[in-house]
Amino acid sequence: MEKNKRVYPFVAIVGQENMKLALILNIINPTLSGVLIRGEKGTAKSTAVRALADVLPEIEVFENDPFQLSPENEFDFYQESMPAIYGKNISSLESVKRVSRKVRVVELPVSATEDRVVGALDMEHALKEGEKRVEPGLLAAAHRGILYVDEVNLLDDHVVDVLLDSAAMGVNTIEREGISFSHPARFTLVGTMNPEEGELRPQLLDRFGLCVTIEGIQSADERVAIMERRVAFDQDPEGFTCQWAVESQTMAERILQAKALLSRVEAEKALLYEIAQYCLDVGVDGHRGDIIMLKTAKTLAAYEGRSQVTSEDIQTAAELALPHRIRRQPMMEIADNVKAVRERRTEAGTQ
Repeated sequence: MEKNKRVYPFVAIVGQENMKLALILNIINPTLSGVLIRGEKGTAKSTAVRALADVLPEIEVFENDPFQLSPENEFDFYQESMPAIYGKNISSLESVKRVSRKVRVVELPVSATEDRVVGALDMEHALKEGEKRVEPGLLAAAHRGILYVDEVNLLDDHVVDVLLDSAAMGVNTIEREGISFSHPARFTLVGTMNPEEGELRPQLLDRFGLCVTIEGIQSADERVAIMERRVAFDQDPEGFTCQWAVESQTMAERILQAKALLSRVEAEKALLYEIAQYCLDVGVDGHRGDIIMLKTAKTLAAYEGRSQVTSEDIQTAAELALPHRIRRQPMMEIADNVKAVRERRTEAGTQ
């Protein structure tokens, strides 16, 4: 991205509230394992991803470090990995220059091979010199950033498996002929797809933490607002961005505060039973849905500035974490069922 190129403000995006919320929650809590955005083209999917990255605070990295490591928390790994990358050792923290930069959005092309994604080991160098030499892949570039995969349903299944494994574990391992090299790979995974072009395998679909289905906005007023804002941005990107600067800063601060609060958020045991019953009522297979629902509810509470999960958090989490985990009916019917369960529970609670 050009240094002075303006990005459309995230807070200026009209509608698509579930998509925006799912993205924010994954930024606050990367262990949610990403979000899958299903929907037709032209519904602000890629705009939202790039806009969210642009509003986030800058991060500090080592200069020219291909692994995007944190100087504060990951220097030990950086020091150990230097010979494998540069063929030299680094002895002191002070000898490495630090720089600050924007959070990156790393885009993964549909044609990407496993070596391009994971990275590669130089076997010839290993055999001749008796030491590792690593060529980092896209997962290294995405560490502490956002990995954006458009048309994820068209990717090779094995590559999708690798992405989801890394997103869940926060580590990427490069292996070849008995030699291995691991590095941190904590990123926010965002996959987008048009269901008309084919679905993901159920096993892969389940591995995405959250899923939202979006479509074109049906309100004439909101469609007019989209046109007006886009034209204003194209005519004067800097001026338009300045109009939303205060809201953008407020949202960025709210995300940082939520990150700091997240580890202190608690959920009463009665609410865990509520989560379990939700999953049983809608027929979720396995237990990943329960775990992700709890994580999502805690992240929602943190985003709202609370240290206690509420039933409302669980209801919202159900709409984000469950529909793609039920494979007995079409996706839209499933989403309706989740909402119906939520409405029944709300009615029962008011009686």
